[in-house]
Amino acid sequence: MSLGRSILLRAAQSRALNEFALKSRVVKRATKAFMPGERPEDALDAGAALARDGRRILFTKLGEAITSLAEADAVRDHYLGFFDQVAARKLDAHVSIKPTQLGLDQSEAKCLEHCLRLAAKAESVGSALWIDMEDSSYVDRTLALYEAVKARHPGTGLALQAYLFRTPKDLERLRPLKPVIRLVKGAYAEPATVAFPRKADTDSAYEAIARTMLDWARTGECTPILGTHDLQLIDRLVAYADGIGLPKGRYEIHMLYGIRAKDQDRYRAQGHGVATLISYGNAWFKWYMRRLAERPANVTFVVKSMFG
Repeated sequence: MSLGRSILLRAAQSRALNEFALKSRVVKRATKAFMPGERPEDALDAGAALARDGRRILFTKLGEAITSLAEADAVRDHYLGFFDQVAARKLDAHVSIKPTQLGLDQSEAKCLEHCLRLAAKAESVGSALWIDMEDSSYVDRTLALYEAVKARHPGTGLALQAYLFRTPKDLERLRPLKPVIRLVKGAYAEPATVAFPRKADTDSAYEAIARTMLDWARTGECTPILGTHDLQLIDRLVAYADGIGLPKGRYEIHMLYGIRAKDQDRYRAQGHGVATLISYGNAWFKWYMRRLAERPANVTFVVKSMFG
């Protein structure tokens, strides 16, 4: 793992830095580069502006690892209301949740109940639910959760992380479900026993897994989502999809709000399905540090947004 990435991931775990960041106007100004604001309305307004060009929006409320089932109930209720706001604005938008927001640590049965209710709500308003993947200790439980929800709500999506050694086997396990998979590189601090420490190895794993997903898409066995800002990697995979005769509408490209905005427009102009993920909420510090750690060069971009 690079020194810059290691420092940023360590910073994500610092309570003192978290408390400082939440009070700092300078740091909050920097977050504007990646999220339009902490309130749901901020996210919805930004999403509505982007959706005018026909792109899909994904929304997620930041925060994870709640400590009580009452908190999980509150998150569920928040998302139920949020789906209504998405419908009221007539947005082509999905919602992405973290299982630990919905009580996975406290009760797997209750978490499943919440996810099923949210997936049903999503379907009722013409949307879909996405289940994020958290650190490696949650993979088995998250896969089981996805299998249960996907069986009843086929449009449900799942994030998989390319840097985990186990991901190719996890993908194979999900193949009979015809999964909807957003493949990301991975942004948690993982030991070298479970994840590639070198970026080059993660990139190679990503490309290999994504090619498998694109191959399966030809026979309807997978809906692949390329969740990365690595333009060279995307372009190679687009060329591969073209080479196997896979239409552009059979896969999508997902990127974060505020990152590679011109490239998101360029891919849309080329006929690709593009979705922009917009985050909101006040529990943004860990998420923010992980986004920087995914590509430490982003720090330069942040410094310019703070002082430029």
